[in-house]
Amino acid sequence: MDVLAKSIIFVGGKGGVGKSTSAAAIAWRSAKEGHKTLLISTDPAHNVGDIFNEKIGGKTKEIADNLYALEIDPEIETDNYIKTVKANIKGTVHSSMMEEVNRQLDTAKASPGADEAALFDKLIHIILEERQNFDKLVFDTAPTGHTIRLLTLPELMGVWIDGLLEKRRKTNENYSQLLNDGEPREDPIYDVLRERQERFSKARDLLLNEKETGFIFVLNPERLPILETKKALELLHNYQLHVKTLIINKVLPEEADGEFLMERKKHEKKYMHQIEETFSTQKLVYVPLFSQDIISKKQLELFSEYFKEG
Repeated sequence: MDVLAKSIIFVGGKGGVGKSTSAAAIAWRSAKEGHKTLLISTDPAHNVGDIFNEKIGGKTKEIADNLYALEIDPEIETDNYIKTVKANIKGTVHSSMMEEVNRQLDTAKASPGADEAALFDKLIHIILEERQNFDKLVFDTAPTGHTIRLLTLPELMGVWIDGLLEKRRKTNENYSQLLNDGEPREDPIYDVLRERQERFSKARDLLLNEKETGFIFVLNPERLPILETKKALELLHNYQLHVKTLIINKVLPEEADGEFLMERKKHEKKYMHQIEETFSTQKLVYVPLFSQDIISKKQLELFSEYFKEG
């Protein structure tokens, strides 16, 4: 799997297809091959701790040689995000208004999209700063729709911030003319927006850098995962994010016997053919259905054999 040579790997897909297990196995294989690896779960359901049978939580934790894990908690990150916004605003707003501003920001914590903005801030921090401490980052992302929003947000936010910066620049020009001194006024909010724009831009460049970043989608040989994966790949392609590797998980093994399984196998072949036709330009990695759930490091080791570099 060439994608495993990248330093940042995103593993996405429809819920229930084995995405967290695949991400954990990829991270496990990477660590075994000598790369200091951080496995990050952005899925609110957080299955990574269950797979390793360990409590992980919101702080980076070593779970095996060379392998570290982190489960991003949207609630904690939203709190941290609001605190940062408050700190940025302090000094730019008159002290008499600060109490009302803080009240509004506390209310905003519960608004739609607040947790996503906070999650994205954390993600950018990991991609830009935290990666300096690791050879590889493996992201176990939430189901497909969430992943797409997460990956396309830098572009959308960049456009939005450009608009805000332009408005503030014009406001500042008007102030300067009003004051007749011709000197531009200091604008801390402008500076904060400019810095955020630069961070979004850097993260975006990294996501688009195919030498650094790879995307993997996991699906099962079934109708709905095939359709959803096709839509997701097309949408990501529109944002210049190209998924070149797919993991076809839970494929019935050849030795599957019994009338029910043989009928199921016949049914599955139709979907396997559809996958090969639909995703003819992607590298397809087939992983069989295991007789047991992957809930131990020994089972994860077997699963990870399918994810060797090269």
